Amino acid sequence: MNPIELTLEQQFNIRSFEAQVQHMSLDQAQQFLVQLYRQMVVREATYKHLLKHQWGIEQSPRFE
Repeated sequence: MNPIELTLEQQFNIRSFEAQVQHMSLDQAQQFLVQLYRQMVVREATYKHLLKHQWGIEQSPRFE
């Protein structure tokens, strides 16, 4: 069970995605998973960078 409720549109998109995945070959599914994982890692790194910037806690070298 998800702690966050999904909208009807999000639920529909998940169902649509499920139908598309069922028509993929094994090779297509494996390639897709690698790309999806890469996007998740990039998204996480982007969020971390943006939060650090927003909160002013970026670690940048200071030469004084």
